[in-house]
Amino acid sequence: MHSGSILNHPHTLRMATLTELHSPSVDGPDDITHAIRQAQKGDEECFRTLYRAVQPRLLRYLQALVGEDAEDVASDAWLQIARDLGSFHGDDAGFRGWAATVARNRAMDHLRRQRRRPVPAMSIEDLAERAGPEDTAGAAIEAMSTDAAIKLIARLPRDQAEAVLLRVVVGLDAKSAADVLGKRAGAVRTASYRGLRRLAQHLEEDGSGHAEQHDHPSSGPSAAAQ
Repeated sequence: MHSGSILNHPHTLRMATLTELHSPSVDGPDDITHAIRQAQKGDEECFRTLYRAVQPRLLRYLQALVGEDAEDVASDAWLQIARDLGSFHGDDAGFRGWAATVARNRAMDHLRRQRRRPVPAMSIEDLAERAGPEDTAGAAIEAMSTDAAIKLIARLPRDQAEAVLLRVVVGLDAKSAADVLGKRAGAVRTASYRGLRRLAQHLEEDGSGHAEQHDHPSSGPSAAAQ
């Protein structure tokens, strides 16, 4: 099989540097679709193109699901993607959705093995400084570091958190996200909308709380002197 050439070289999955992974992608949908077709024929450079285009957002998604084990789960997911790539039929958007489905399935398997629930990388605190009040919740999440975004989304109910992760963090449309979750697109749109509204309220409340603490200190040398 052509795809065997990719599997015969496991280092293919680790060839992209951290700089490449976190730099903005210059590949458009047509370029990714072309890379899919060539990777299915055994072109390792095109497979690396797919990896660089999809891995950063996929890793953020997995970090929300399995915490510090995200990289190991991502590696398992990419091995399956490489193995099954020949059976994939679709374009750029379809590939991103398929990759997210594979990653989520591997994450659920991992959680079942570990007998634990998803754990965010850090505790929830100090989020108000991450975005100004004029930002929408979605834009704020995009601008945040991975840890800050995960801390924020971890405050949501599970269904809303996954909908926001897939739509905002992974970048899927409602239909693709619905396919990943096994739900209707309308249900995912509703969960995402409610989740983003709730996140906006959290950001506003956190901002107000910080402002009140700053404007009305409850203790300190100046307060004691009055």
